[in-house]
Amino acid sequence: MANGETLRRIALSLDGTTERPHFDRIAFRVARNYATLAPDGLSANFRFLPDEQAFKCMLLPTVFSPVPNAWGKQGWTQGLLEPMTEVDLKDALETAWRHALPKRRHR
Repeated sequence: MANGETLRRIALSLDGTTERPHFDRIAFRVARNYATLAPDGLSANFRFLPDEQAFKCMLLPTVFSPVPNAWGKQGWTQGLLEPMTEVDLKDALETAWRHALPKRRHR
């Protein structure tokens, strides 16, 4: 069973991650935000690609759902933390974290 502290611990263990306020939420970011934690610590939003979002929502429909509106269409996905295992949470964070890494410059 996961919670907000579990999310914070795992997110901050990912290379380059910082924590900062983002409106009423806490954002975890590298070059850009990849996850946000709700103020009550019961849910989080993750930055997935649309196909990753569809897979997560199909695999764990009681845990993951698209964020309403255009953000959800871009892949942002809400996850309920309490029914999520720590393994599922770590996988979600690592997936989202990879999308937030700085783009490499090709020389």
